[in-house]
Amino acid sequence: MNASEVKALLESTINDCKVIAEGEGCNFSIVVISSEFEGMSTVKRQQLVYSHLQDAISSGAIHAVTMKTLTPQQYSAQ
Repeated sequence: MNASEVKALLESTINDCKVIAEGEGCNFSIVVISSEFEGMSTVKRQQLVYSHLQDAISSGAIHAVTMKTLTPQQYSAQ
């Protein structure tokens, strides 16, 4: 799996989502920006992202993921 595949997977499964993905092989760093995160705790946001990556993690295509999850407003404020 490569970074563009991780990006495409998440952008196609999380509503109103933009993903910035880096990495190669099975280790990735991602920033996920979505209005779907409004009102969610950090843990709930990460659980949502992991739920969409679960098949790739289970198969070994993804071994490690470092992530930031932000609302569009939080991303704009950075």
